[in-house]
Amino acid sequence: MLTDINTSVVSAWRAAFAGTPGIEIRKGSILDVKADAWVTPTNSRGRMDGGVDAAIKRHLGAGIQLRVQRAIREEFGSGLPVGSAVCVPSGATNPRFLISTPTMESSSENVSETLNVALACAAAFQAVHRQNERVPGSIRSVALVGMGAQTGRVPARVCANLMWSGHALFEEHYFADYDDLRDTIVTQLDDLESAPAEEPVRIKPPQRGTSRR
Repeated sequence: MLTDINTSVVSAWRAAFAGTPGIEIRKGSILDVKADAWVTPTNSRGRMDGGVDAAIKRHLGAGIQLRVQRAIREEFGSGLPVGSAVCVPSGATNPRFLISTPTMESSSENVSETLNVALACAAAFQAVHRQNERVPGSIRSVALVGMGAQTGRVPARVCANLMWSGHALFEEHYFADYDDLRDTIVTQLDDLESAPAEEPVRIKPPQRGTSRR
């Protein structure tokens, strides 16, 4: 489920994801969506102090930030790199899981000239793979907002096309680790500066790693 209150983002999604199966697009708040997991774009410290992060923390309670930051410390140490994600129990029945993935290192950072949206989106979907590997079938539905389109100041069309690229990679490949994921995306998209603004770019799964099962 792709959901956002920004009409421009919703329109851009409809163009980028046209004909993509398994995707529902709607205008509205993620807080109103029923799904097994919500994805929140965050910063590397997991401080849920702005944008969608802050709205989700108010909705789920302050304890969700503590769980996210604990998972970051346990899995990554001092900070969560862009292009990685953590998945934690939400403490609620809807959603049952929250996936946090950074679109920026610090709060309110302009990421409009970066590949951070593709990295964050792909990492969030890989977190779904990882959770379902631990507990098969635990996440069957996931809701995402326009990543980086508000605080990160990423134009709606660029946001939509980079998110499409991240989703296409999710459909085709499971990465053993986030380093492999970052290397694949940066290597293939870094030389295509104008491409994301024009049309979605399909990232080819690497020969190394693990194919989707």
